Amino acid sequence: MKNGSFLPHHEGSSFFDFLARHYPELTPCLNEIGGQRMAMSQDLSRPGTIPVPHGTTVLALKYRDGAIIAGDRRATEGFQIADRRIEKVFRIDDYSAMAIAGAAGPCIEMAKLFQTELEHYEKLEGVQLSCEGKANKLGQMVKANLPMVFQGLVVMPLYVGYDLKRKEGRIFKYDITGGRYEESDHHSIGSGGKDARNTMREHYHSGLPEEEAIRVGLLALYNAADEDVGTGGPDLVRGIYPTAKIVSHAGITDVPEERVRALYETMIAQRRRT
Repeated sequence: MKNGSFLPHHEGSSFFDFLARHYPELTPCLNEIGGQRMAMSQDLSRPGTIPVPHGTTVLALKYRDGAIIAGDRRATEGFQIADRRIEKVFRIDDYSAMAIAGAAGPCIEMAKLFQTELEHYEKLEGVQLSCEGKANKLGQMVKANLPMVFQGLVVMPLYVGYDLKRKEGRIFKYDITGGRYEESDHHSIGSGGKDARNTMREHYHSGLPEEEAIRVGLLALYNAADEDVGTGGPDLVRGIYPTAKIVSHAGITDVPEERVRALYETMIAQRRRT
């Protein structure tokens, strides 16, 4: 349809449908990196699985003018750290961002393909998909990965969009079958997701100003790292910090590393005094 509420069924408007139909080997559920899949979340107890990089924690929470989306930087392989600087939060378009949990290779490819899908639709249709339409499209991509879930290669995105009609930030989570669910205030997924949700539940309230919302999100990641070995907290020695993006009517804005570092230094100093 031309109103941008959802994708039409004809092939021309959906790059993902075209790719899946004609080049299925290039879709996230079939793509391989170097002949071996990488992952950030996998059940290594299953017979036949191999040790692969895994571990997450990504989160999103609403604030007065939109939403914050953030994630830690660690990937682990068994009991070892596989990557200290992995990126888990991606800008998708002018008003959308997503964070990833699950198999690293397919997750990153899905984020890139989602970016291309929305660009392709806008060029052909002349309008952007609505926030709801974008969330639905991402659900279709997650569903397409279902065959790989049975091999332990799970792709779990957390999607945040700014709804221009409602003039608010919106948060969507997904299950492994592509089911899409909207969260009213905040959510977190990944190995430390439960600990992060507990912190946000304690400190969140409606109408948070931007600075306070960023602080709550970073605090949630800090507490998750304190409890979960797969989650990376602030690394003051190496200068590695979680990343965060602001999604608002002004578009997608990266929270500068200097700002993140200053907030963590204040947070740590306060804890040392208590």
